[in-house]
Formats: sequence, C-alpha cells, structure tokens
Amino acid sequence: MHACKNTCAMLNEALRKEAAMVRFYEGVNDDCNLPEVRGFISDLIEEKRKVILRIIQKLNELHANSTSIDGIISSFDDTTGW
Repeated sequence: MHACKNTCAMLNEALRKEAAMVRFYEGVNDDCNLPEVRGFISDLIEEKRKVILRIIQKLNELHANSTSIDGIISSFDDTTGW
C-alpha cells in the first residue's frame, strides 16, 4: 500500500467535485441567452477543466511515484535470492 492513500482519496474527491461544477456550469450556459454571461460561464468551464487536468496529472504522478517506491521496497523484501 502506498503512503498517499488519504491524499489520493482527497484528490479523487476534488476531481469529482470539479467535474460536478463543470456539469453545473454547462447546464447554466445551456439555459442562458445573454452573450456576456455565456462568455463568462464558458471561461469558468475552461478554468475548471484545466483544474481537472491538473488534478489528474497529480494523481498520475503520485501513482507513478508510489509504484516505483513499492517496487524498490518489495525488492528488499525478496530474501529468496540470497
């Protein structure tokens, strides 16, 4: 088990909430007919999508790091080779 379990869980929850916000803003945009508001909401959607991408990248980074560390630790646990 890797050390970032709680961190990963929190980031996954943040990812879920950010995705929900994008869906909410998209619904608002669908119902809005004022160009200035639609533009503003579209900007918010784009910003949230960038945040989602950053969270996904961080989760991937944490997973890759923990996989490497787990592999190193397991190589020391293998005592059958000596």
